Amino acid sequence: MNEKNKSLLGGIPQLGSLLERPEVREIRRKFGDGAVKITARELISETRNAILSGKRKKALDGDELISEIEKRVRRLVLPEGRKAINATGILLHTGLGRAPLCTDAVDSLSIFSGYSVLQADLESGKRSLREDKVEKMLIELTGCEAATVVNNNAAATMLVLNSVSEGKEAIISRGQLIEIGGQFRMPDVMEKSRAIIREIGTTNRTHIRDYEKAINESTGAIIHVHTSNYKIRGFTGTPGICELRRIADKHKGVALIDDLGSGALVPLSTYGLRDEPLVRDSISAGADLVCFSGDKLICGPQSGIICGRKEFVDRIRNNPFARMFRVCKLTLAALETTLMHFINNDFEKKLPFYVMLSKDLDALQAKAKKFASALKKNKSLDVNVSEDMAFVGSGSAPDEGIRSFSVRVKLKVSEGNGFLEKEAAGLRNSIPSVFCRIHEDSLVFDMRTLLDDDYDFLVKNLHGSFSDIMKWHGKL
Repeated sequence: MNEKNKSLLGGIPQLGSLLERPEVREIRRKFGDGAVKITARELISETRNAILSGKRKKALDGDELISEIEKRVRRLVLPEGRKAINATGILLHTGLGRAPLCTDAVDSLSIFSGYSVLQADLESGKRSLREDKVEKMLIELTGCEAATVVNNNAAATMLVLNSVSEGKEAIISRGQLIEIGGQFRMPDVMEKSRAIIREIGTTNRTHIRDYEKAINESTGAIIHVHTSNYKIRGFTGTPGICELRRIADKHKGVALIDDLGSGALVPLSTYGLRDEPLVRDSISAGADLVCFSGDKLICGPQSGIICGRKEFVDRIRNNPFARMFRVCKLTLAALETTLMHFINNDFEKKLPFYVMLSKDLDALQAKAKKFASALKKNKSLDVNVSEDMAFVGSGSAPDEGIRSFSVRVKLKVSEGNGFLEKEAAGLRNSIPSVFCRIHEDSLVFDMRTLLDDDYDFLVKNLHGSFSDIMKWHGKL
């Protein structure tokens, strides 16, 4: 270790003395001793490692350290520390929680946080079906006979297969053996369900005769999986639910399952996007069971929704796995409220995702110009407005963009490679966290994915945030 590093390491305060500094004692009073101790220990360790690895070249600034402790404790302890502003142009951003909940759903969470009418019949006072209200709304919205809810669509797929095809073959096209995300793959989910995978066809083409040849006395289900997170173009083809229904009808006891992935209750073509399969269309085409996510195009909390024939849904409810995958009262509260906006046909005004899709292009351009004007208060920034494309995201409508406007920001004087990454990291580490994207030599802020309150916050504060970030990185 060289002498300079020894000197820098010597400047790092001991944890005990740091915690007793008046400024830190005040932070402890506000946020709690335990949280501050954990945060301070972590920051000291990071600082030491940065010096040893050569990433930190200057002496530690005590004020800088205390400021960072307070920011990190605030992120750890307060809800505002988890808030993110989405300027990425990805409407359903998986890393940022997918669909933002509507205001009414948030209010419902507050009601359900205490004692609530979750699973009690008001007439008899006895225990009732906890998803009764959700089921009634899904019957109305999709035309199904019955419905149930679990904690995500992967769980829904596994539960469906286990309930109708355990120990039996489940026929699936090779072109539908998808990877869901996070390295979770359909074959693995099917294997855990204890259904026997029967692959047919090829990656790009599967014919109805492939299903006819594969079906036998050991077949428990035919599963059709919508490839919602990618597209294969060109010489492709696979039978739809109507064709598969005719095959299943010839073989008693074989269930027809449609895994829609994202799931949609309304057409996306209204907003200039290619339509995703509608749940109602799948039910009317003859699927016995349809499963899909509740936190994507439905805009509710993370959940997996199963709709279909009552005899199959009842079998699913009686499966021991159903108890393991059961959703909590808060999920039901938010989902009930979200679905009600589809029932009342006011989802375009109430659900943030559809509000963002509905934004007028001229209005987005005007917002971009106002945002750019505010950023130009920072004289070191080069700011421009340009037309752009936003995307749905989260495996929904892949490659389907919707026109938008963005503000592109860069320094007037180049600071070398890597500075944009440092700027973006600094914005992510601010409170609230600001997420944008890097394209070519600029930071890009998309107007379509900004909620109104978040837009107002950025217009007011972001030009100053850039100065703070540049000052911070100048000390590294």
